[in-house]
Amino acid sequence: MTTPFRRPTAEELAAAHGATIPDVAAPGLRVLFCGINPGLWSGATGRHFARPGNRFWPALYRSGFTPRQLRPDEQAELLGFGLGITNVVARTTARADELTADEYREGGAALVERVARLRPRVLAVLGIGAYRTAFGRPKAGVGPQSEGIGATEVWVLPNPSGLNAHYTPDGIAAEFRRLREAVESYEAGEAGEEGKPGEEAREGR
Repeated sequence: MTTPFRRPTAEELAAAHGATIPDVAAPGLRVLFCGINPGLWSGATGRHFARPGNRFWPALYRSGFTPRQLRPDEQAELLGFGLGITNVVARTTARADELTADEYREGGAALVERVARLRPRVLAVLGIGAYRTAFGRPKAGVGPQSEGIGATEVWVLPNPSGLNAHYTPDGIAAEFRRLREAVESYEAGEAGEEGKPGEEAREGR
């Protein structure tokens, strides 16, 4: 049973600085979304993308990943849709620019290990700057990346924070939709391969 979502107090927000929150993850997900790090609202509530105005939950719905817009306190329901959430850096801060380059790089290395263990179909990093620093790829752009992690495809999506002025809500939802369509294409291709008869079956053996 989920705990009703409520607005954290100023004291709770202040105390959340440096806290960590659990991932929403499981092996074999369709998409593992990866935020930069938890903000104070997330650290105080234990819910990812919890701050009002964050565009993650609306983008999931508008892009077709979820049949309705989930609330942060319903984050566990993502697993039923084959989706999950983790972060590049675990510690809570008021702003992402409080993180150091070393934290990004260490977080990127830990993320590679996490992905190798969980083996999602796609890792979607939410923030181009975070991806470039964490993975040492300064020229990377939004969209699918040329290098995956094992069998996992890697995508970069816009940071859904309300502080990201480079993308409108429509623009963020469009990039999420592009990923959803790609995932469905991967799945359709795999289903087609599984339906093909083997050599022996084609030869009547």
